[in-house]
Amino acid sequence: MKIERMNKGSWGKVRAFFDLTTQEGFTIKGFKIIEGINGLFVSMPSQKSNDGEYYDSVFASKELRDELNKFALDAYGSHSNEAMQGGIEAGGSTDTDMPAKEPTNEINADFVKKEEENKAPSKQPFSDEDIPF
Repeated sequence: MKIERMNKGSWGKVRAFFDLTTQEGFTIKGFKIIEGINGLFVSMPSQKSNDGEYYDSVFASKELRDELNKFALDAYGSHSNEAMQGGIEAGGSTDTDMPAKEPTNEINADFVKKEEENKAPSKQPFSDEDIPF
């Protein structure tokens, strides 16, 4: 696999667009790197249907999807613009690994205090100006 072109940026939750060329010579356009709740992941190319929903137009097995995810995120984390211009091949010279943030069960005490303060009822009287219309 080879990433032909990667456009980095910030469009809402989308962090990059890229095209992928397989070893057989097929180029698949429209992959996206998305910032989700659990970090960055690769979104397959999709199309919007008549019902307004987006559906994947390219399907891959779980193993291939995991390999693509690691490969594309390594390329995204690479700081070399020259590598992006010339393409990055799978198993090539991308030594940059994106550090994964380990989940923790720690509770932020400041956050809990602020949440408790927000739950306290307001001591100010309700007025007509509080109504938004």
